[in-house]
Amino acid sequence: MGRGKYYLLILLFISITLLAYKLTSVPEVSSGKTPEKLKIFLAGSLQIPVERITELYRKINPDLDFQLEASGSVEAIKKVTELGKYADLILVADYSLIPKLMADHADWYVVFATNRLVIAYTESSKYAGEINENNWYRILMRDGVKFGFSDPNRDPCGYRSLISLLLASNLSESPLASELLRGTNIRVSGMEAWVPDPVQGSEKVVIRPKSVELLALLESGVLDYAFEYESVAIQHNLSYVRLPDEIDLGNPELKDFYSRAKVHLGSGEVIEGDAIAYGLTIPKAARNDEALKFTKFLLTEGLNTFEELGQRAMRPPLAYGKVPEELKGIVKEVGG
Repeated sequence: MGRGKYYLLILLFISITLLAYKLTSVPEVSSGKTPEKLKIFLAGSLQIPVERITELYRKINPDLDFQLEASGSVEAIKKVTELGKYADLILVADYSLIPKLMADHADWYVVFATNRLVIAYTESSKYAGEINENNWYRILMRDGVKFGFSDPNRDPCGYRSLISLLLASNLSESPLASELLRGTNIRVSGMEAWVPDPVQGSEKVVIRPKSVELLALLESGVLDYAFEYESVAIQHNLSYVRLPDEIDLGNPELKDFYSRAKVHLGSGEVIEGDAIAYGLTIPKAARNDEALKFTKFLLTEGLNTFEELGQRAMRPPLAYGKVPEELKGIVKEVGG
């Protein structure tokens, strides 16, 4: 082979190699854009439905990269208000935390779903075959039975669990809340409870930062029972006891009765019993226009997903404050 042909073959090989590299190094993004990020802080009990809703939304906008950070609702808000962290959207298990704790950081919020408290358990839980809505507290009192709830200082499910116990004490005209909480550092007097920070459990009572952290303890047999939201029990295929309306915090018509119970948190804040209602807001500091578009999707098509996963949606959602124009056609404005 002549030297000229030899060099020609080398140049041809190099050209083909460079072309192949160029073709295979194209980023795998559907539109060729760098994915836009949407940062969401949310209550642990909302993680499964919100993940499902983000998957649906990505079919509309595949260039959006969702970053979900689940925690207790109080902690989710304090990440923004005290730690200065950035979030495009916040969803919490107690809507009232937004006006209470975010007054300087958000000027509107929407109430979009409800829930109820239940006693979750597994087939391996002690006395699983006996427990029902009439004897649940007597089962929890039995020797060797362990139950849990989340930290009232960090998670609404925690202070709601205490409110439920206080209401049950009132209905049964017995000191069952004091009896069940014996050994913890939670103090009970009448229809009120005081929760230090840090809160401490006991040999019988296990307390974790957020309610979903109790699920692994239930499934492993460390816990026999746990106060959870009904939707969480359904999503994790757990057995559960439905509590009476008077103590499950799931009936808005009983708000006045629920309000008889009060929980004093370590921060000094006093939580008054109320029907369970979830809320969301976009912080004032949020800069991503996509947050409002996703919020609109969540409050319309997304509500079906909540209901499919055991959570009751509010139709229409209720809006408070300076509601963005883009949401006014899908919410009912009920207050400032």
